[in-house]
Amino acid sequence: MIPHEFEYASPATLQEALQLIADGSGKILAGGMSLIPMMKLRLASPGSIVDLRRVPGLHHIGESAGVVHIGAMATHHEIEISPVTRSRCPLLAEAAASIGDIQVRNMGTIGGSIAHADPAADYPAALLALEVQIRLASAASDRTVAAADFFQDAFTTAIEPGEIVVELLVPAEAGSEGYKYEKVAHPASGFAVVGVAARVQTANGKISMARIGVTGMGPRAFRDLPAQKLLEGGADVAAAAAVVGEGQETNSDLYASGDYRRHLARVHAARALAAAVSRAS
Repeated sequence: MIPHEFEYASPATLQEALQLIADGSGKILAGGMSLIPMMKLRLASPGSIVDLRRVPGLHHIGESAGVVHIGAMATHHEIEISPVTRSRCPLLAEAAASIGDIQVRNMGTIGGSIAHADPAADYPAALLALEVQIRLASAASDRTVAAADFFQDAFTTAIEPGEIVVELLVPAEAGSEGYKYEKVAHPASGFAVVGVAARVQTANGKISMARIGVTGMGPRAFRDLPAQKLLEGGADVAAAAAVVGEGQETNSDLYASGDYRRHLARVHAARALAAAVSRAS
């Protein structure tokens, strides 16, 4: 199907891009992996498109003062293979490697993915477990939002009209950490039926810090605070995994019911936590 007519702009600077969307009417084009199919199906009909591919300063991946800075236009493949992400936030690199296929990873961007906020996307679980800060900019402001506050509902984020994702600020991993991203991939789309990101630190053979992010189970990704608290209080992995998703809203469709998604979340939380503990050791 052919999309509706639209105006196209390819700004050469970030400020030019921000001015073009200042009134909230323009739609950002990053990698196009979500927007273009939606436009072809006429599920989205923006009046204007602002293409960020020529904008400098949005493709970087680097570390400064213990924080990994990832530009919004960094592709999934670049995050997957970057020496910085692989050594300093390997959980994110592992999540990026699980996205779609190589064609999608070569074109899709982290900024576009999180701005789209598909409830079955892979990144949100890892961003929550890593306690990432997301930098948002508009023509009049520049602010950061914690990942826990960024993902608000299905396809709904904290991005205000006129704002774009500029970069992600990821705390560099401590040397004693272990991590794992476990996912049940939908056989047709590759999206996560359920995905669990686990990050732990151990001391004297016990878990001293635990972070668990879950995606795909409900309308938005979430940090499982009760399971984390159990682990940090001395409970074993099986006991903590058994409560993952308790009280959380679930998605249900022809492929998987809500109860089955919760079951998958618990099974894969146990696997992810066990692997993370092993890596931390």
